[in-house]
Amino acid sequence: QVQLVESGGGLVQAGASLRLSCAASGRTFSTYAMGWFRQAPGKEREFVGAISSGGRTTYYAEFVKGRFTISRDNAKNTVYLQMDSLKPEDTAVYYCAANDGLSSLSYEYDYWGQGTQVTVSS
Repeated sequence: QVQLVESGGGLVQAGASLRLSCAASGRTFSTYAMGWFRQAPGKEREFVGAISSGGRTTYYAEFVKGRFTISRDNAKNTVYLQMDSLKPEDTAVYYCAANDGLSSLSYEYDYWGQGTQVTVSS
């Protein structure tokens, strides 16, 4: 069982940066791949990016490549989403999730956080 809590969301202007954190409870955090997803009002939840359990492999949705970076600190049971050059269309609730392996498919993730709101003004 893994419990996930996101933090770091907020209201920023276009072009700004934010770093989201996802703190996990449980001793097995380092065995899980971690994903970030987001959901904007009236839209489906979409994949943002993911990182392997050891942190060596990451991959991203095309629309965030070069702007967002995922990292993790297994000693702190935390995964991060660094978001740079934010755009108004990045406005959404951002969720972290844990899975046995890397995946971009939300239904494959077993554990989810409650989400944190990111709002980017133009």
